[in-house]
Amino acid sequence: MTKDITPETITNDLRYLQLLSRSFPTIADASTEIINLEAILNLPKGTEHFLSDVHGEYEAFIHVLRNASGAIKRKVNEIFSTTLRESEKKELCTLIYYPEAKLELVKAKEKEIDDWYMIRLNQLVRVCRNVSSKYTRSKVRKALPREFSYIIQELLHESSTEPNKSAYVDKIINTIISTGRADEFIIAICNLIQRLTIDLLHIIGDIYDRGPGAHIIMDTICDYHNFDIQWGNHDILWMGAAAGNMGSIANVIRMCLRYGNLATLEDGYGINLLPLATFAMETYANDPCELFLPKTGGSDGTFDEKTIRLISQMQKAMTVIQFKLEGEIIRRRPEFQMDDRLLLHRMDLKKGTIRLANGKEYPLRDTFWPTIDPKDPYRLSIEEEDLMQRMLHSFKSSEKLHKHVRCLFRHGSMYTVCNSNLLFHASVPLNEDGTLKEICVDGVYYKGKALLDRVDQLVRTAYFETEETPEQQFAMDYVWYLWCGADSPLFDKSRMATFERCFIEDKETHKEEKGYYYTLRTEEKICDMLLDEFGVTGQHRHIINGHVPVRSIKGENPIKANGKLLVIDGGFSKAYHTETGIAGYTLVYHSRGFQLVQHEPFESTAKAIEEGLDIRSTTIVVELSSHRQMVKDTDKGAELQMQIRDLEKLLYAYRNGFIQEREREPRYYYRG
Repeated sequence: MTKDITPETITNDLRYLQLLSRSFPTIADASTEIINLEAILNLPKGTEHFLSDVHGEYEAFIHVLRNASGAIKRKVNEIFSTTLRESEKKELCTLIYYPEAKLELVKAKEKEIDDWYMIRLNQLVRVCRNVSSKYTRSKVRKALPREFSYIIQELLHESSTEPNKSAYVDKIINTIISTGRADEFIIAICNLIQRLTIDLLHIIGDIYDRGPGAHIIMDTICDYHNFDIQWGNHDILWMGAAAGNMGSIANVIRMCLRYGNLATLEDGYGINLLPLATFAMETYANDPCELFLPKTGGSDGTFDEKTIRLISQMQKAMTVIQFKLEGEIIRRRPEFQMDDRLLLHRMDLKKGTIRLANGKEYPLRDTFWPTIDPKDPYRLSIEEEDLMQRMLHSFKSSEKLHKHVRCLFRHGSMYTVCNSNLLFHASVPLNEDGTLKEICVDGVYYKGKALLDRVDQLVRTAYFETEETPEQQFAMDYVWYLWCGADSPLFDKSRMATFERCFIEDKETHKEEKGYYYTLRTEEKICDMLLDEFGVTGQHRHIINGHVPVRSIKGENPIKANGKLLVIDGGFSKAYHTETGIAGYTLVYHSRGFQLVQHEPFESTAKAIEEGLDIRSTTIVVELSSHRQMVKDTDKGAELQMQIRDLEKLLYAYRNGFIQEREREPRYYYRG
């Protein structure tokens, strides 16, 4: 019992304690809950997984979740170290990762299926017993599938090695097989193993673009048991498109076309691209559109020649529309200070050149711009306006897109502080001297945490505010600015040189100067300043970022600032594999410390199932704790300790007559 509880503290909290007494109406109830919470505090902390910049690579993402970044394989190796052959351990792991598909393969070739069931069920129970050992029975029970809840509880807490229980346990497993429920039970216990191996999933931005299955990733995440998301610039682009921002819609479509990623738009979200295809074929019928060949889908044989040509035409059509729509926003919002991005009026299509803001003239790689009006180059043609209205309707009407965006809002934010770790996707804008940079947002200056809080608010206003107030209209434009604005904490570069990369040969014009954050974050004192700014405490505290791919192939280290900062964008997207030399990172924070898991390219789900090909991963120990981290050392532990203190006050109130014990209110159940 806490000694500093006094009658005065009880009097001050009496109203709250009376409400608390409804849940714990007796001394016995309150005492039992204190015992339970104190015990939970002394369990090992659950394992957290951090992933970033998955960019639509759904097969690799889902496999990493299923194998828990190699944690399940490690546990299988520990449990069955010398008792199983490597091939048997590999088969067991594949069964845990993909139980439905693996069962189909096994049943097609296994002659003694009942024996196979008996062996595998016993092995799976041992693995499940291991991964559940750090949780309370209550937490495990809540994770259990309802139809097998009682059976799994019995198997987890009884051992066949106990002489008095061996026949009991063996009979349970035999009966599962004899009643024809082995397949369903195996699937249930494999899913449970996956769930218990990862306690909390952090996605540090950029779920969307490049890869073919962002919608599949979002389906997986939205159904996940415990997760949070820190928005990335590509996520914000899709959120802006869902809100109805025309500039964001144009960017989203162009990006999908550039990477040959029509599946997310058409199959995933039901976006009707037929009007765009019709417009592009008519407008660019005789244009080879060679600058707009899709980056993927051509060389690998996904698309035939006719489809590649159509995608190229569509991408060019949307690129021109994008520059026009962005020009409207820039002219409407001079406070964005993006006049250098107004480039259409700088073109001389007769000469085939463009004069940039630096005064230099450059030849254009493409001079066929049939929808550009020289008198007002930023005005959409009648046909383009009609097309974009159709696109807007399609984005606003997509139920699945809005389901996923609402999930991004419900579980996402600009940043998160969790267990002494500060998570954000890209940047906190800094001055050259390392001080926090003041950014003007709608006439008011913000910096550091206040800036990210204000940005978070504006993003929500753009999506949820339906009345066209001045703030809503500003928020709608600002969501686009977050994608490409120099002072955006999700971008923080001098400019987005999309036009130059596409239409100007000179690579000097393609450069995008990064903000000071990206160089200064390697300094420990800068990281400490930012951690203080966001109120992050603890002996071992870190900043965890994504956004900028770590070029491991060139020797770049993802661990920076003497271990204070970790950049975990290792290039999940196939488009980045040659740039990074690897295929993504996972950061794992378990009870004994931090490990960074470096992944090799994932071949395919089919090969993983049929041949047992797992992702080859290398584990790097980032930091080991001097003592094993327990629940009491976490944010959840701090919450539980507050609950314990409140319950101790309630006990004091009961024992000193401030509140009277009472019988539990009877519960009535409808039994229709």
